Amino acid sequence: MQHPAELSPLGKSSAYIATYSPEQLFPIPRAPKWAELGLTAETLPYQGVDIWNCYELSWLLPSGKPVVAIGEFRIPADSPNIIESKSFKLYLNSLNQSVFDSYEALLGVMTKDLSAAAGKPIEVRLRTLDDVAAEGVTSLQGRCIDGLDVIIEHYDLPQAELLRCDASRQVEECLHSHLLRSNCPVTGQPDWGSVVVDYRGAALDPTSLLAYLVSFRQHADFHEQCVERIFLDLQRLLKPERLSVYARYLRRGGLDINPYRSTEAVVVDNGRLVRQ
Repeated sequence: MQHPAELSPLGKSSAYIATYSPEQLFPIPRAPKWAELGLTAETLPYQGVDIWNCYELSWLLPSGKPVVAIGEFRIPADSPNIIESKSFKLYLNSLNQSVFDSYEALLGVMTKDLSAAAGKPIEVRLRTLDDVAAEGVTSLQGRCIDGLDVIIEHYDLPQAELLRCDASRQVEECLHSHLLRSNCPVTGQPDWGSVVVDYRGAALDPTSLLAYLVSFRQHADFHEQCVERIFLDLQRLLKPERLSVYARYLRRGGLDINPYRSTEAVVVDNGRLVRQ
């Protein structure tokens, strides 16, 4: 079956238009991938958001002077569409030689365009370089499991059967790993990320979690869909009182994507990691 993104600019030669061009945005419906996981828009077992950070954002003032900023975009996890990343980049590039009177003027245009593409209102935030520099870098919460001694044999397909837990013991803990890697389903390019698992439920064997996360290493899927698969596999195993899965992916083309899925409504931190 043809992947919906194969109709997008992804993996193709593209003309870089430098004046405002909202038609560059290419929505990809979430529904087919939800269906693969046995979900519909009405049965999603999580809440969440996809946080995109843009480090290559520039436009012109009426004087002709360029401005640079860093953009943060929060797309609801239940929006009908994701926005294909290369089309997002082409859209951002189309702002480079376009005139906007102020941050507020650009904010309004971007909010309208991106909400239309996602099919649901999104949040847009523009920050100065000084604002972002003052925040510095952060570390993931919880215990890192990357130093565990584990034998890895599976890399090509997520292996939910690798996950183990002790159902007789209930715990509340937060674990994280920097060893998440998957591939773009169209171009095959690697996507590198870190992931946090925060839960209250049956005690998860951390070595099995590490082996499971590494099993995504040659798996082809978008960031959002990898995180949703991780969430669902852990939910089925742990039957948790609460569960959150949060991934921080490295940027490509000036954009990083950070999906968050949780059983609870939580304000998501967007602190930048050292690799980002």
